[in-house]
Amino acid sequence: MADLPFDDRDGVIWLNGEMVEWREAKTHILCHGLHYGGSVFEGVRVYNGRIFKSVEHAQRLLASGELIDMPLPFTAEEIDKACEAVVAANNVVNGYLRPVAWRGAEEMGIGASTCKTHVAVACWDWPSYFPPELREKGLSLMTTKWRRADPATMPVHSKTAGLYAVGTMAKHEAMKAGYHDVLMLDYQGNVAESSGANLFCVKDGVIHTPIPHCFLNGITRQTVMQLARDKGYEVVERTITPDELAGMDEIFITGTAVEVTPIGKIDDMTFTPGAVTHDLIDAYEALVGK
Repeated sequence: MADLPFDDRDGVIWLNGEMVEWREAKTHILCHGLHYGGSVFEGVRVYNGRIFKSVEHAQRLLASGELIDMPLPFTAEEIDKACEAVVAANNVVNGYLRPVAWRGAEEMGIGASTCKTHVAVACWDWPSYFPPELREKGLSLMTTKWRRADPATMPVHSKTAGLYAVGTMAKHEAMKAGYHDVLMLDYQGNVAESSGANLFCVKDGVIHTPIPHCFLNGITRQTVMQLARDKGYEVVERTITPDELAGMDEIFITGTAVEVTPIGKIDDMTFTPGAVTHDLIDAYEALVGK
């Protein structure tokens, strides 16, 4: 199943309020969202048949749509129910949900005032994003030339498709150089995140993380920060410069797909996944029921 293309699978997808056969869930080539980036989406995990923080993700999907002036025609409750129905219909026990909304083909050009907003929810089996051995040695990151945008130039707090183009380019750059992913700086040259996951550093038992002023304040990020505080760790949101990284004891990333994953290398710097990282991995897995 994992090797099949995503447009040629068995199952059903929720599309604009109805269940549609997987291969028939289509949109037109002149869809405005395809040409101008007018789409927003969510990544949601399913653990043992239970959707983790489904309502929070549905609410963020609606908020993302509002930020790009694309109101969704469904409520957060309706999207949440659609997610539950899709998981049940596809018999997914441990997997990944993709709610997505996009502008249709009623208009072509920069303006999209007459375009209908379409909404779909797909779900598939996806037990783990990285092989288990990477949980022990950690991922390798390469600092990329691409940076997160000034918030005055992009809707940086919307999970909109256009913001991920730079992440894809950066990750391709890293993979060609033999790394798993990238370290992205912000528009001021400070540490931001990876291509699509939030970053944390540990120094002398204190957890440090960049302020999410120009990138998404992830739901997993917020969850892990609360778990850390509940366990008695001090968590500091602040500006982190690239020069500080060499002095950190541990580094890890968080996200719906990556969950809590340690970093073992950034450029020529090496790190050993330590007690704090493993403590939070265990706490997160206990919370989600993994």
